[in-house]
Amino acid sequence: MTINTSPPILAEGSLLGDGPRMLVGGRWRGTEATRPVTNPTTGAVFTTVPSADSSHVDEAVAAALQAQREWAHRPAAERAAVLAEIVRLVRQHAEELAAIVVAEQGKTITEARGEIQGVIAFFDFALSQKYRTEGEVVTASSAQRQLIVREEPLGVVVAIIPWNFPAAIFARKVAPALMTGNAIIVKPSDVTPLSSLALARICQQAGVPDGLLSVLTGRGSVVGTALIDHPATAMITVTGSTRAGVDILERAAKKVIPVSLELGGKAPFIVFGDADLPRAVQDAFEARFMNCGQVCTCNERTYVHRSVFDEFVAQFVEKVRGLRVGDPMDDESQMGPKVSGEEWSKVDEMVRAAVAAGAQVEVGGGRPEGLDEDPGFWFAPTVLTGVSNDMDIVQQEVFGPVLPIVPFDDYEEVIQFANSTPYGLTAYVYTTDIRTAMQATDDLAFGEVYVNRVGPEEVAGFHTGWKMSGLGGDDGHHGFERYTQRKTVYVDYSGSD
Repeated sequence: MTINTSPPILAEGSLLGDGPRMLVGGRWRGTEATRPVTNPTTGAVFTTVPSADSSHVDEAVAAALQAQREWAHRPAAERAAVLAEIVRLVRQHAEELAAIVVAEQGKTITEARGEIQGVIAFFDFALSQKYRTEGEVVTASSAQRQLIVREEPLGVVVAIIPWNFPAAIFARKVAPALMTGNAIIVKPSDVTPLSSLALARICQQAGVPDGLLSVLTGRGSVVGTALIDHPATAMITVTGSTRAGVDILERAAKKVIPVSLELGGKAPFIVFGDADLPRAVQDAFEARFMNCGQVCTCNERTYVHRSVFDEFVAQFVEKVRGLRVGDPMDDESQMGPKVSGEEWSKVDEMVRAAVAAGAQVEVGGGRPEGLDEDPGFWFAPTVLTGVSNDMDIVQQEVFGPVLPIVPFDDYEEVIQFANSTPYGLTAYVYTTDIRTAMQATDDLAFGEVYVNRVGPEEVAGFHTGWKMSGLGGDDGHHGFERYTQRKTVYVDYSGSD
């Protein structure tokens, strides 16, 4: 396999053409200390980014406070016009942005193009809110009085974003924050900082005022912690691991500020005996191996009724054997590498532990055939059977291209299986019986349930988790409102006689 090792994302005239620098209070800054960025396809470092410290945090927050005051007083239509220009520029640079995602994250170019369409959708939904009703007028207790509940921005928002969708999740948080009149400081993942930097360049070109948006690269333990603890931070929005979310929530509690957490998942994919089996197989396949299984809504464990279990496994394994793993810049590739060596090792250890506990590898395991010695972070699409519901591979988030398939005997058993993990983000139900489908949506303890379809989630919905999968969310009007706070105004205009 020939790998494209030099995507032209750092060429002169590109969004990153003058060398990756971070945006601090409207200024593009470098630092003496830097952090490497690795191409998952080759395993090689191909550029570096600045490593911010607490002084950069102070500078960014000070600039944000000043810029936010003016921005919040602009009419919603003016803010929307800036977001519309961001959309136009993202469309103009869509292929370049997709190539940046591939270079630093490893997903296929087809998936990366889809991610950039997600960027557009998030900004488009946010700017459409210029038509929404803001606040409310409540019936007052007597004549010549008004009781008004207003929506106002929070101030300076801090966004901590992950590596699996580095462009889309930037937009998911930046778009509503800006549209509601806030300033926002983004801390991208150490692993995938380039997408945020490129999109920040576009935001600046589109007319986002200096200081209103900053992107600080560097170690999360340094930059992220300083941002979370800063006394001027008014809200924290996080997409990431449950462990990180719990730590951030504890720190934020000391300041009593709002926190939005979209954390880990362990989505069950339930196939009842009457399901449309070919459709269930195809959707289970897509929901497991999208982005090399590195999606919080991925099909992490599939439960199949015993009456169709063998047939489902046979059809599914046949599809997996045909899955094309290869150069993510090739339009024909269906799956790229894992994002990092650390993530590769984590998945490998989980598969080995499952096999040691009695699981059987139907296909895959370890590196794909032909890529045994390749330095990229390749992991073969893997299917496990002989798995019990209490195994770690079924209970803990894998976040990789590995699927345990478990048989079940009846409705009550599978609902108990599905609800048995501490996660509660996404669940899938496949059945042709509407009663079974609707009963399952009642009984599944998850923030979102897909019936006879898979994602991705839609921007007008509300992507929110239950239990250890998080608090709140950024999507739809429910997510949009999380970037606001309410002020109640009591007015008496009766005068004195």
